[in-house]
Amino acid sequence: MKENDPVYLQGEVVEEHVEFTLIELCRVTGASEEQFTLWVNEGAFEPRGARIEEWRFSGASLRRAVTAQRLTRDLELNAQGVALALDLLDQIDVLRARLARQNDQGDTFEASSGT
Repeated sequence: MKENDPVYLQGEVVEEHVEFTLIELCRVTGASEEQFTLWVNEGAFEPRGARIEEWRFSGASLRRAVTAQRLTRDLELNAQGVALALDLLDQIDVLRARLARQNDQGDTFEASSGT
C-alpha cells in the first residue's frame, strides 16, 4: 500500500444503553455460549441478570467481546488470559485518556501564559 492510498474503515457505533443477549454477542463474535460463560466466570464480562438466559450485556461489551474472541483465536489465550488481557487493555485506555487530559491542560496553560 502506498502512502497516498486511501484507507477505508468499517464499523458501527453502538451506544452504551443498547443491550445484547448472550446469543446476539455469540452471533456477532463467533464465540460459543460456553466460551462466553467462561469469560463471565473469570470476570471479563459482568452481565445483568441472574441466569444465563436472562443475561444482558451493555453496548460497550460488544467491542470487548470482539477483542476477547480475537485474543482467543489469534493468540490462543484461555479464559483467564483473556480476562487479564482485557483488564490490561482497559488500564492502558485509562492511562491514555489521563495523558491526553494532561496534555490538553498543558496546552491550555501554555496558551494562557503566552509561551
